[in-house]
Amino acid sequence: MAKKKIKILLVEDDSFLLNMYATKFEIENFEVVVAEDGEKGFRMASTENPDIILLDIMLPKMDGFDVLKQIKNNQETANIPVILLTNLSQKDDIDKGLDMGAIDFLIKAHFMPSEVVEKIKKILKNKN
Repeated sequence: MAKKKIKILLVEDDSFLLNMYATKFEIENFEVVVAEDGEKGFRMASTENPDIILLDIMLPKMDGFDVLKQIKNNQETANIPVILLTNLSQKDDIDKGLDMGAIDFLIKAHFMPSEVVEKIKKILKNKN
């Protein structure tokens, strides 16, 4: 029986980054679902039941902090690990995201996609 693929929800409005990360995760044998704005991201968190969510903060329609808040306040999605993947690097933003329930905060400029993949694998391994 084939092992179930890990499903990752990628919420990112930059189409170049979205495609780059989606491709990298697919190469690594993840199932990838994507959303280009915050509202769609929250909706997909509820309907797709991903194993983990990579969430940008600066998003159209609803910012990542609002999406995170809704995910954590919704019984169906509250236990899905969320990693904030953003270019915001202010300590206040990092603290706010972690205080709201994100399990990690990655600054896009500091991480290669392969490093993000490794981090996700490690988080999911520790979760199981």
